[in-house]
Amino acid sequence: MARTNPLQFLQQVRSEVSKVVWPTRRETLLTTVMVFIFATLTAIFFALVDLGIRSGLQGVLGLFG
Repeated sequence: MARTNPLQFLQQVRSEVSKVVWPTRRETLLTTVMVFIFATLTAIFFALVDLGIRSGLQGVLGLFG
C-alpha cells in the first residue's frame, strides 16, 4: 500500500468529510424519539414475557412442591 504524507492525508480527509450529508435537527430529533419509543416498547414486551415465564414456572413448581 502506498504511503501518503500527512498533508495529503489531511486533504483527503477534508475531501471525504465534505461529502458527508449531515442530518437536520428535525431528523435527529425524530430519530431520537423513535429510538426511545422502540426501546420502551421492547422493555415492556420483555417484562411481560418474563412475567409470563415466571408465573408459568411458579405454577408448575407449585404442583410439585
